[in-house]
Amino acid sequence: MPGCCCLLGFPSPPAALRILRRRMASRAFQLRLNPLTGDSEWLVVEEEEDEDHHPTPPPKQLLATTSYLDMLNDSARNRAYRRAIEAAVTDPSSRVLDIGAGTGLLSMMAARALAAVRGEARGGSVSACESYLPMGKLMRRVLRANGMENRVKVFHKRSDELKVGDDLDSPADILVSEILDSELLGEGLIPTLQQAYDMLLAKNPKIVPYRATTYGQLIESTFLWKLHDLHNNEANAADGVWLTPGEMERIVSVKPQQHAMQCDALEDEIRLNPSKFLNLTFGNGQIVIVRPISRYEQHEMDMWVLQLDSAGSIFYSTAPRWARQSSSEGLQRDMKDWCDHWKQCVWFMQGKGIPATEDQVLSLRARHNQTSISYQLNINDEACDRSSKGDHLTLLPERIALYGDKDWRSALINTIKNALTVKSSPTCVVADDSLFLALLISSMSPTSKVIAMYPGLRDKGAAYLRSVADANNFSIDQIQVIGKRASSITADDLKHKKWGSHFILEVKECFRGKIYVSGSNVRTLLDSMLSEDAFIMPCKGILKLCAMSLPDLWRSRSSLKDVEGFDHSVVNETLGACGDLPGDQQGPCLPYYVWQCGYSKKLSEVYSLMDFNFSEPIHSCFGKTKIEFSHDGTCHGFAVWIDWVLDERKSVVLTTGPDNRYWKQGVQLFSKPVEVNPGKSVIHVEASFDPSTED
Repeated sequence: MPGCCCLLGFPSPPAALRILRRRMASRAFQLRLNPLTGDSEWLVVEEEEDEDHHPTPPPKQLLATTSYLDMLNDSARNRAYRRAIEAAVTDPSSRVLDIGAGTGLLSMMAARALAAVRGEARGGSVSACESYLPMGKLMRRVLRANGMENRVKVFHKRSDELKVGDDLDSPADILVSEILDSELLGEGLIPTLQQAYDMLLAKNPKIVPYRATTYGQLIESTFLWKLHDLHNNEANAADGVWLTPGEMERIVSVKPQQHAMQCDALEDEIRLNPSKFLNLTFGNGQIVIVRPISRYEQHEMDMWVLQLDSAGSIFYSTAPRWARQSSSEGLQRDMKDWCDHWKQCVWFMQGKGIPATEDQVLSLRARHNQTSISYQLNINDEACDRSSKGDHLTLLPERIALYGDKDWRSALINTIKNALTVKSSPTCVVADDSLFLALLISSMSPTSKVIAMYPGLRDKGAAYLRSVADANNFSIDQIQVIGKRASSITADDLKHKKWGSHFILEVKECFRGKIYVSGSNVRTLLDSMLSEDAFIMPCKGILKLCAMSLPDLWRSRSSLKDVEGFDHSVVNETLGACGDLPGDQQGPCLPYYVWQCGYSKKLSEVYSLMDFNFSEPIHSCFGKTKIEFSHDGTCHGFAVWIDWVLDERKSVVLTTGPDNRYWKQGVQLFSKPVEVNPGKSVIHVEASFDPSTED
C-alpha cells in the first residue's frame, strides 16, 4: 500500500442556524451538508403561524435528523457540564448567560445551582439564547415541564443580536455554552465567544467550558487512503478512464477540511500515540495558544479534550474508545459510552502520502481561522501540501473512494459498453451530478450526445469537463450541461426536442433522512421527455434489509426521561426518539454509516422487501417478508438499503449494504429490543412506498 499519511482529529451538535421571522409566518434557515461536495447550504424551512401568531409545531423530520437526541443521551457530557456549572455558580447574585441553549438543559442546571446557593434570597438570573426557532419552541416546552419557565429568560436571537440594557439587564458573570462541533471550531466558537467577551460579559467572567486541547497524530491506513487519493486509485484500476489525468491529478480532490468520522471501527487498522496540537483557553479572554509538533513515528494522529472548569478537575474527551484506554496522557479521563454527536476528524494529506521511518523528524503545523483548524506537514522544512487551483472540484471522501473503486468502475463501464452497442449515436441523459458517467459515455461513444443535468455542480461541472476532454479523447461539443434539477427542466432546455435512447443515473445510497430511491422522482418527472425505447440505468432497485444488533446506536437514540434531574420526555417525538417509546409508536428510519455505529452484528440473512422498476414511472408499491434469525443476540432493528440492478439482463448489481463503507444505510430501530434465537424467532416486516414524497 502507498505510504498514506492522514491526520485524524478528535467534537457534533447541530450546526449553528439562523432564523428570520416574518408576520404571520416564520422562515427558518437550516444548515445542511451537500452530499456531493460537502459544502454547507442553507435550507429554507417555512413555518406557518396561527391567527394568534403562535408558530405551528415543526415537522418531526426537521429535528429528528439532528444530533440533539444523541447529545442529550450522552450521560458523560451531561454529568461533566452539571459538575462544572455547579462549581462555577457560587455567588447568589450571579448572572448566567447560556448561548446556543438547545433544550435549555444547561440553563436549568444553572438556575438550579443558583437556587441552591441563593436560598430564599432574591437576586441572580439565567438567560438562554437560542437562535434556531424550532428548538427555541421546544425549549419552552421543556422549561414548562420542569417548572422553570419563570426562572430562565429565553431569547430567540443570535447572541450577537443581544444587547445589554435592552435584552440583558446587566453584563453576565458566567457564560455557559456548547457551540462545539467535531472539529471544535466549526460552529463559530471563536467569534461567538469573542463577541460575548466584548459586548455581553462582565470583567473576569467564569466560562464553562474553560479550555479545549486538540491532540493528533499521523497514521497509515489503506481505507483512509482510498478516501482521498483518486489519482493513484485510478492508476490501479487501469481501465483507461481518467477523472484526474496526467498533470491534473488534483483537479478532483477531497475538500481540504477536517472530515468527521467515527474512528472506533478503525482500531485494528491504525495505532495511536497522541500529541498535543492546540490549546484553546476560553476562561481568561484569550482564545487560542498554538503548540507546534516536531516529532512523529510512522503511525500518528489528532483529537481534542474539553476541560470544563478552571481548576482542571472536570474533563470530557472526544477520543475514540480505544485511544482513551491506551493513552498515557490521561485522555481516558471520564470513560463514556459510544455517541454520535461528537465524532473524531480526519485531515487528508495529498497524494500517496509521505514515507516515514521510526525516529524520523517531521514538522506538522496546526493553524486555525475563526471556524476551522488546518494542518501542514513539512519534511526537512519543505511543505508537502500544495494548494488547489480555484477551478478544481472538491468532493466528499466517500465520493472520491467510489470514483476510484475498481469494481464500481468496472460495473459501470461494462454496463455502458453493452448499452452503447444497441444503438449508434444515442442521446444520453446523465440525470444527476456524476462526473464519471458523463466522461465515460463521451469517451466511449464519440458520436453520442450527452446531456448532463448537473443540478449541483452546474458551471463548475462544465468547466471540469472542458479541462479533461482532450485527455479522455472526446469533444466538449458532445456535452450539454443544463445545471438544473428535473423539476425545473423546461422545453427551452430541451430545445423542443424529445430526449432519446439512454437515461443514465449514478446509483446512490437510498437514505438521506427519508427513503430516497435513486431516480424515482427524476425518472417520473422526465418520462414524457424520453423515447419509448429508452435504456434506463439503473434498471431496477431492490430494497434489502437485515436484522441487526446495534446496542450503541439504540442507546443513543432512546427516548429521554430524566436528564440530570430534568424531565425531557416532551422532546422525544420531535427529536425522533426510537427506543423505549410508549405503546406502538415507532421512531423514524434514519441514515447512518452502519460500520460507524459502534458495536454491530448481523442476526439474519439479507432479505428482499420491495422492487422498484425504473423502466416505467414509479408507482406506489408495497412489500412484505418474513425474517428468520440465523444468530443468537439482541435485535435492535433493521439496516435497510438498495441493491441496484444496472442492466436488463440483471447481470450487474451494485449493493449499498453495510459491508460497503462508502454508502449510508437506513436504520429502523425497534422501540423495545428483542432477544432472538435461530430457528425459534421470526419477525414479519411490511413496507410501502409513496413516490410523491419518496417516503
